[in-house]
Amino acid sequence: MTETTGSGPLSGVRVVELAGIGPGPFAAMLLADLGADVVRVDRPGGPGLGVDPAYDITNRNKRSVLVDLKSADGPRTVLELAGRADILLEGYRPGVAERLGVGPEAALARNPALVYGRMTGWGQEGPLAHAAGHDIGYIAVTGALGITGPADGPPYAPANLLGDYAGGSLYLVVGVLAALQHARATGTGQIVDAAIVDGTAHLTAMIHAMLAAGGWQDRRGANLLDGGAPFYGTYETSDGGHMAVGALEPRFHAEFARLLGLPDAEAARTDPGRWEELRTAVAERFRRRTRAEWTEVFEGTDACVAPVLSLREAPAHPHLAARGTFTEHGGIVQPAPAPRFSTTPASVRRPPARPGADTAEVARDWDVPGLEPLQKGDSR
Repeated sequence: MTETTGSGPLSGVRVVELAGIGPGPFAAMLLADLGADVVRVDRPGGPGLGVDPAYDITNRNKRSVLVDLKSADGPRTVLELAGRADILLEGYRPGVAERLGVGPEAALARNPALVYGRMTGWGQEGPLAHAAGHDIGYIAVTGALGITGPADGPPYAPANLLGDYAGGSLYLVVGVLAALQHARATGTGQIVDAAIVDGTAHLTAMIHAMLAAGGWQDRRGANLLDGGAPFYGTYETSDGGHMAVGALEPRFHAEFARLLGLPDAEAARTDPGRWEELRTAVAERFRRRTRAEWTEVFEGTDACVAPVLSLREAPAHPHLAARGTFTEHGGIVQPAPAPRFSTTPASVRRPPARPGADTAEVARDWDVPGLEPLQKGDSR
């Protein structure tokens, strides 16, 4: 068997993250989880989530330095870091990095092989490029928000998972790693423009295919995967909990109907005109038992039914516990790094980086002149 290490497959890759909030820090965390040496450039006084930095999991596995980009030496220090890095990530509005003196032109002049990743909501160009925005607005204009929620109610916001993280962070990571492959093959870096609107729209590719083929109605709650089908949705249990049902295929639905106690449900499954009748019958059955009781009925079967767990409950689910999907580090229960690698497994190596705590260490390891810890009382 091949010898394994705990450093992750990106060991040796250096990343500079210009501190921000939302998708940028999450993208940098993912790179750090996979073994990259991520140095987060924090500025005195912020930004932050309004929580103690010791609990900000998106800053785990990173090191932090404090640099005041508005000071005379600030931009030069960041460019020194960029000159030693493989990847730089920033999430400012278009033009801000340039005004601060750390834009892609200056960074690539210092390091032609640098991959310069830009994370925004609207992108670097277009009528809304300079407008403020948040996840919910980005997913709204792409059509992704419009397919959530019931037919007779408004769309609901899926936290900031769909836009910020799925359409934003993950596409930024894919982009910078692809560009890094190109840079290592050619010696030429480039700019990666990762816009949440672009990534979120890309996520709807299958839905657009179904729409074009006539297999998806352009309205909420009328389709197989948006809650329109009674065999793909959630149902309340007698104790106020919920069960999630995803019995799409005939054989899975047959098992679901058998275990639920509705042997005649199969005929209604293939007749959309009877879906409301079937939904009512399924809902009535689920209300007869508690979530725990229904979990016991369906656990380990091919009925494709699962309990809807809260964030605090999820780590204790037997399957997730057996896989180590969640881990505890520094007293904080948190999702473990993903995905998994057979030879270079990722790990949580460091707690959330406190702003500026690693300045001296990074200055030594990266050999960056002028990068010095702020002294007590220094307001730079």
